[in-house]
Amino acid sequence: MSNMTTGAAAAEQPYEVDECRGVLRVYSDGTIWRSSEPSFKVPVHDDGSVIWKDAFFDSTHDLHLRLYKPASPSSTKLPIFYYIHGGGFCIGSRAWPNCQNYCFKLALDLQAVIISPDYRLAPENRLPAAIEDGYMAVKWLQAQAMSEEPDTWLTDVADFSKVFISGDSAGGNIAHNLAVRLGAGSPELAPVLVRGYVLLAPFFGGTVKSKSEAEGPKEAFLNWELIDRFWRLSLPIGDTTDHPLVNPFGPQSRSLEPLELDPILVVMGGSDLLKDRAKDYAERLQEWGKDIQYVEFEGQQHGFFTINPNSEPATKLMQIIKTFIVEKST
Repeated sequence: MSNMTTGAAAAEQPYEVDECRGVLRVYSDGTIWRSSEPSFKVPVHDDGSVIWKDAFFDSTHDLHLRLYKPASPSSTKLPIFYYIHGGGFCIGSRAWPNCQNYCFKLALDLQAVIISPDYRLAPENRLPAAIEDGYMAVKWLQAQAMSEEPDTWLTDVADFSKVFISGDSAGGNIAHNLAVRLGAGSPELAPVLVRGYVLLAPFFGGTVKSKSEAEGPKEAFLNWELIDRFWRLSLPIGDTTDHPLVNPFGPQSRSLEPLELDPILVVMGGSDLLKDRAKDYAERLQEWGKDIQYVEFEGQQHGFFTINPNSEPATKLMQIIKTFIVEKST
C-alpha cells in the first residue's frame, strides 16, 4: 500500500513542459519559474560617457523604463529614440546587460535620448499585454511633455518633436503595432511627434511557414523550435500565429494598404529565420506607396547588433539608423 501511495505522489509531481534560454521554466501544473539572472551574462560597459536612470511609467503593473543620455552637454536638444527589447514576448528586460550596453551605444553614437521600457511578459501575461504596455510607455512621454512640473533631467535635453520608436525582435513587433495604432504624425500624442520607426528583426508570424523558417538551421540562435515555443507561450489561448498582432497580413488582420503610416526602417540579418516575413512586410508596404526602407545584412543572424555591437555590420547599422533619424527629422 505504501509503495502505491509513494508512486501516486511521485506521479503528481509537476514536470517541466517548456523552457526558454535557461531563465524561464513552465511546469505541467501551470507554475512558472523565472530566474533573477539574465540569459546573456556579459559585463556592463558603463564608462560614464552616458548617464542613465529609471522611471515608473505604469504603477498599476509595476513597469519601469530606463532613460539614457550622453554625459557631455549638447548645444541643441536631442532626438528621442525608443529601444524596446526582444525576447519572444517571454523573456528579456531593460536591465539585462546586453540591452543596457546597446542603449549606451545608441545614446552615444546617435547623440540621442534613449528610452528603454519594460513590458509584461508571457505566459503570465499573454498578448496583447505587451502591445498595450508599449503604448503606455509612449503615452508616458506625452505626459512628460505636457507636465507643469516636468522632469528636467529629460525635458532640458530632449526634443519632443523628433521621436523615433525602435524595437528588437518582439520589440520590433510592438513598434509595428504602435505605428499602425498611432498613424502618420501620431496626432493623439501631441505635442510629441513621432518621425519614424525602426524595426530590428521584427518578430512576425503566420500559420504557413516562410521559406526561411522552414529551411533555417536547427543551430540558429533563434531556431524554429524556439520561435514556435515563444508563440505558443505568448499568444492568447486558442489563437494561432495568424492573430492580427502577429501576422500583419493574416485573414483577420486590418488592411495596411489604406493607412497613412510614418516612415519605417526594417533591418534583418540574412541568416535570420524571420527574414522572409520581414522582407515580405517591407515589399508589400512599398508596393502600397509607404515610406519603407529595407536593409539586409548578408550572413548575419538574429540579434547580431546586440550580440556583437562593435562588429562591422553593427557599426554599419548604427550609421544607417543615424542617417534615417537625420533624414526624417527635417
